[in-house]
Amino acid sequence: MSGVMKRMGMIFRAKANKALDRAEDPRETLDYSYQKQLELLQKVRRGVADVATSRKRLELQLNQLQGQSSKLEDQGRKALALGREDLAREALSRRAALQQQVSDLEVQHQTLQGEEEKLTLAAQRLQAKVDAFRTKKETIKATYTAAQAQTRIAESFSGISEEMSDVGLAIQRAEDKTAQLQARAGAIDELLASGALDDQSGLAKDDIQAELDRLSGGTDVELELQRMKAELAGPSAQQQAIEGGNGSAQNQNQGQNQQQSQPRFEK
Repeated sequence: MSGVMKRMGMIFRAKANKALDRAEDPRETLDYSYQKQLELLQKVRRGVADVATSRKRLELQLNQLQGQSSKLEDQGRKALALGREDLAREALSRRAALQQQVSDLEVQHQTLQGEEEKLTLAAQRLQAKVDAFRTKKETIKATYTAAQAQTRIAESFSGISEEMSDVGLAIQRAEDKTAQLQARAGAIDELLASGALDDQSGLAKDDIQAELDRLSGGTDVELELQRMKAELAGPSAQQQAIEGGNGSAQNQNQGQNQQQSQPRFEK
């Protein structure tokens, strides 16, 4: 049971790590690290300022104690000059106690001064590292952005990007529909020409109807021309023209019938 739980935990951690790696932006991570370093540098600087403040307070106390020690020394001399040896001894005793405090404060002052120098040096080194990290961070971010842009451009040119794949599919669908419509229009034209389909508009005529219209139109013109000639020649010629016209019309009809009855051989 414990082995199964360990395996499940490993699978969960692997999937979580993969999801986090996919969601991670290196530029944001670098900015976050730089922000943390700035905060650390600020803390070090604040520590240097606190140590310097403590050192300054010790210096003030030392100056005050040294002033009191000098004052007790002068009072001891004056008391001894006036023949008050007891007062002079008391003043020197107090001065000795103050000197002990001064010695202890001087040790503390040296310790704080050493700590301040260490912190100042550490702050300078940290500042240099932060500056170097900032330069490297900006370089990495610029390189990453350029690589990301180049990758997107390459994916667009190659058509493997999500946006360009959608565009490519839309173009393919448009071309397929256009080819389908062109094929359908050509098929309908062929069916209308062969007579398999009727033209509901009535504008189109088949080949036989077009030939009949042409022949009838030409006959009317010829008859009209003969009548006009007969009118100009006189009544007898007009009668002959009418008879000739009828005969010619009959001959023409007979000729047409013969032509229609005879098989046509095209060269």
